Amino acid sequence: MIFTACALVAHKKGAKLENFKDLDFSDLKNRIIKVLEDSYNDEIKTNNKLKIIKEQYEKITCDKEGDKKAMCDFIDNVIKISQFIDSGNWNGEDVMMIFFNEFNRYLPKKPEYGQIFTPSHIVRLMYRIINATHKDRILDAACGSGAFLITAMGEMISEMGGMENENAVLDICNNHLFGIEISKDLYTLACANMLIHKDGKTNLIQADSRDKEICEWIKDKNITKVLMNPPYENKYGIYEIVENVLNNVCEGAMCAFLLPDNKLEVGRKKAERWLKKHSLLKIIKLPDEIFNGKAGVSTSIFLFKAHEPQGNKEIFACWIKEDGLETVKNKGRQDVKGKWAKELEPYWLDVIYKTSGDETCQWLKPSENLSYKMPQEPFEITEKDFKKVILDYMLFENGIDKKDFEKVMLESLLYDSNIELDDSKISIFLDKDNE
Repeated sequence: MIFTACALVAHKKGAKLENFKDLDFSDLKNRIIKVLEDSYNDEIKTNNKLKIIKEQYEKITCDKEGDKKAMCDFIDNVIKISQFIDSGNWNGEDVMMIFFNEFNRYLPKKPEYGQIFTPSHIVRLMYRIINATHKDRILDAACGSGAFLITAMGEMISEMGGMENENAVLDICNNHLFGIEISKDLYTLACANMLIHKDGKTNLIQADSRDKEICEWIKDKNITKVLMNPPYENKYGIYEIVENVLNNVCEGAMCAFLLPDNKLEVGRKKAERWLKKHSLLKIIKLPDEIFNGKAGVSTSIFLFKAHEPQGNKEIFACWIKEDGLETVKNKGRQDVKGKWAKELEPYWLDVIYKTSGDETCQWLKPSENLSYKMPQEPFEITEKDFKKVILDYMLFENGIDKKDFEKVMLESLLYDSNIELDDSKISIFLDKDNE
């Protein structure tokens, strides 16, 4: 993935990859990194992320070392892929997430830090829910391959007139996007993702968002909006990461976190500590299938407002039951019929903005619920069930053993047939599904 990403960046920087087709892997690898070093010669001295890209890149090996045909095929594919991500037509797609999810299908082990990559339509929904604009300073403190930052970049650039507005693009890249990632591999992919889209300066750092030093880094950036899908397991510090972010962003910052439905209920003591300083405004429960079974949990978007205590304010909640996407063989879930883009997203943005307009809407008391309250299944009882309960109660009241009663009844019923009862026949007669 890193090799592909760096080759794409080199191609964007003007390297004529078609001239590299006679090279074996080692020579091709050296030629690509040389192009990157030359392109970022001035920046690499001061830009730590470029040093980490090189460090991770140099670790790459290949089992087709002397296979020039394989390298030739690789170059052809890089050139072909590059045509689809031409920055002039770019609309905020997270290229590295697409690569990662595709490559990840063939990896035998789980991701190192529990990464689950957010589907692009949910990323855009979250960006719009927090009402972000090009004026905001957006943070993702567990940025993975950079999905939220790439989408934010695309939306901001579009708002400012597109890639042709070079000054606005530079300002957005330099001063409005901030990311933290603990995994060096994913950090490298996020950096390459930004470089593919002609950005070499976005504020990405490779660090652990649980560290105290990171609190100062976040505070120094004057963050006004947060978009995050942190790792879900406790061992990766999900509660510490969220708390560090909330405590150190600007006053009034809107923070959208994608978390398991019950995460705040399970960690209620921690969540209650947050609510003494911050407000949980909205909970948007998402369809169970958005991760195509990869996350293993149901998720919701939790929208916080930083540095405004919850008090007794109720929390708005709603449930997006389905997103209209369909599973396409070997391509994952896609909005094949445009149902999400044309109908469902506008509908739900309206509901979430107005906090009304759908039968799933709820208002929750924070002292009682910190997750969407699923509707109770209607309770039904049949006449047969009712009679069974009454009989059990009468036997209990009269001190009659239920098994002795059942055996006597069966003996009485079968007496005229001269059938001898044993345990196997009794179990058949007493089968709950046997009328």
